[in-house]
Amino acid sequence: MSASKKSQLKKRGYPLPAGVTRFEEGINFSIFARHATRVTLVIDYWPQGAGKPTRHEFAFDPVENRTGDMWHMLLLTHRQNFSYGYRIDGPADPAGEGLCYNYRNILIDPFSRALLPRKWAEPAQYGKKPCCRIISQDFDWGNDRPPKTPLAETIIYELHVRGFTRDSSSGVKAPGTYLGIIEKIPYLKELGITAVELMPVTQFDENDTVFSNPETGERLKNFWGYNPVSFFALNSGYAENPDLAIDEFKTMVRALHEAGIEVFLDMVYNHTGEGGYKGTTSSFRGLDNNIYYLLDENNNYLNFSGCGNTMNCNHPVVRNLIRESLRYWVTEMHVDGFRFDLASILGRDRQGHVLANPPMIEVIAEDPVLRDTKMIAEAWDAAGLYQVGSFSTDPRWAEWNGRFRDDARAFMIGNENTVTQLATRIAGSSDLYQPSGRGPLCSINFITSHDGFTLHDLVSYNEKHNLQNGEDNKDGDNHNISWNSGHEGDTGDEEIIRLRFRRMKTFATLLLLSQGVPMLCAGDEFGRSQKGNNNAWCQDNGIGWLDWSLLKTNREFFRFFQHCIALRKQHKVFRRSEFFPTRTLAGDTHGYPEISWQYLCPGEQNWEHNCHGLAFFLRAEDPDGPGGDFFVMLNGDRQQTLLFEAPKHRDGKKTWYRIIDTAADSPFDFSPMADAFPVAETEKIAIAPFGCTVLQSAPADDRRHENRRRKERKTLAR
Repeated sequence: MSASKKSQLKKRGYPLPAGVTRFEEGINFSIFARHATRVTLVIDYWPQGAGKPTRHEFAFDPVENRTGDMWHMLLLTHRQNFSYGYRIDGPADPAGEGLCYNYRNILIDPFSRALLPRKWAEPAQYGKKPCCRIISQDFDWGNDRPPKTPLAETIIYELHVRGFTRDSSSGVKAPGTYLGIIEKIPYLKELGITAVELMPVTQFDENDTVFSNPETGERLKNFWGYNPVSFFALNSGYAENPDLAIDEFKTMVRALHEAGIEVFLDMVYNHTGEGGYKGTTSSFRGLDNNIYYLLDENNNYLNFSGCGNTMNCNHPVVRNLIRESLRYWVTEMHVDGFRFDLASILGRDRQGHVLANPPMIEVIAEDPVLRDTKMIAEAWDAAGLYQVGSFSTDPRWAEWNGRFRDDARAFMIGNENTVTQLATRIAGSSDLYQPSGRGPLCSINFITSHDGFTLHDLVSYNEKHNLQNGEDNKDGDNHNISWNSGHEGDTGDEEIIRLRFRRMKTFATLLLLSQGVPMLCAGDEFGRSQKGNNNAWCQDNGIGWLDWSLLKTNREFFRFFQHCIALRKQHKVFRRSEFFPTRTLAGDTHGYPEISWQYLCPGEQNWEHNCHGLAFFLRAEDPDGPGGDFFVMLNGDRQQTLLFEAPKHRDGKKTWYRIIDTAADSPFDFSPMADAFPVAETEKIAIAPFGCTVLQSAPADDRRHENRRRKERKTLAR
């Protein structure tokens, strides 16, 4: 195409909005590049049908096509069968001004909604060719509406899109994809969760690793995807048909919403896949390195993310980019919530100092478009900043409660000095959230997540086993607060296996009956293992994939998890929006608090460092209602069985029924009230090491006793 014909195809254009915008007269391109001296739009036109694209380049006039820091151009065309990118020139002096312009690179538009589709593991061409696409947003959402599940009723299920169904044992038609998740919706409903939290789904380069499996020599993948090259573009590698990735994702969201399940995204704004100066320059570094990233006085990257670079999140330009990407996921993709990876970085200034009132965090919380969207912070970063409880005073922000995880684990390996902390976590972590006027729903409680041991491995390994990651077992956290139950790894010892399942069931009970919002990690409900690998970020194989055959093998454990979730849903006493008051219930003349703590005997507390037993009495708000009171007993001792005495009922007309006993075999580990066995007033209740028993009150009913006896006889007969 001649220069004169190119000039006839372009006009001055508009500086806003950034990115690509379709107007009646054509397509507008606008990009921020403050320090650039030359900008060129690079377009690859793809012919209809087969054939190679035709390359065209359109230079921006620095006077005609620039307004402030925005370079803009309007192409007089409505064709969309092309991909585009930018060549940008300017100072290349990382040690001087911290700028890294290289006109040879073809950069990704940060506001591009889509990149060239590619299947999983296909080579990426980021920085090498025009990768951005213009897409149509036409999609039949039907009557889709966000479920808007109240936070008090939310139960989060964290999963990896590919790992969730990639294994052949999943039995789905589209394994490892957004559509594969649709096929598992009946399972998710059966389990009872209310929201799926998807690990990163924005585009990244899974091939951008330097590690190999030392046993096989196989090059490892960036399986988890915490290395984004875009905050807008969807990962097409998780689609059955990469050309239709956006439609498949929207179809998944629509189907989950129809089932009453919300969709949360794990967003990574703290760094990008460009890494340090030796990494691939695909976008931000080549646009304005010292604006998009945090640099020290020598223009070295500040590394609060542990990944070689850190985004300059509180620069106005970056704040706007992040806000617009969040709006896109909510308005165009119908997403219901976000979890922010290493969110403490959102609170650092341009020198990396921690801000008292970070603009970025306020912008997200106060944005009118995002007002109904759930916001969850991973309130720490890789440089040691730990803000659990202090990330924000705004109740809009919930937080991954790492202290819940650590305190529950410490109690459940028999550590000393644990009962006081555990009681605080069970009651909603008032020490963390009450001083700022927030409530227990700001606490996202979890025992395990993608990062660390699975629940099965937490009770099966003392040490991490990460040799297959290719880093000589140096990667991954060494502070796992785990115990292998007497043998490292797999074993055929029935006693050890029984102890492990007892501990896992006690963990599940703790998670689901504590105040706050519970989050479980996919596969934990049927005993998934990563063979002791606590950092499976690069394991695109059986270690990182869910083995669905375990659902059949451990069906009774799944049943236990399922019943615990149902119990939480049935009783508001486990889902409080406010902390337990020190006062008694209104109109109560007996002085009973809504929660009371004891050791072995009613009225007897033991907060000593060497105590390993804890029990608590939860009172139903309506003493005459159908819910009843609950009494929960926990034993964190490795060897000693503890004998508890249940408190007497305030009116003397109710009986305790044993509904949970984690030391019992199925089906007696969880008994619905219709089948529950009554507990005599004078009975001493034995709790085995690392066991938990839960009692629920109801009017005495001999028929329940007989139902239980009948069920027990049938089970024994089988």
